[in-house]
Amino acid sequence: MSSRARLTEDEITAALAGLPQWTRDGDTIVRTADARDFPAAIRVVVAVAEQAEALDHHPDIDIRWRTLRFALSTHSAGGLTTLDLTLAARIDTALSAETA
Repeated sequence: MSSRARLTEDEITAALAGLPQWTRDGDTIVRTADARDFPAAIRVVVAVAEQAEALDHHPDIDIRWRTLRFALSTHSAGGLTTLDLTLAARIDTALSAETA
């Protein structure tokens, strides 16, 4: 299966069990986290940007001081794909070094 193929409901449910910080919002998965401070939040964004470029898959990112909100969906597939789940795991890794 292509990494850009839309996942089934069962595949999404199983995958989200391994990503407990992420919640589903329709065809999007979302995570909000607080970094230690604003510079730490920016370091997370830079790390995520590098991972996003490597995957050629880019999240929606909202920064409010030290609070970060990430939203992932594959618009071309009309829903969630393996790319979203892969990037979610990489975002978790980036956050682990900088969260409060």
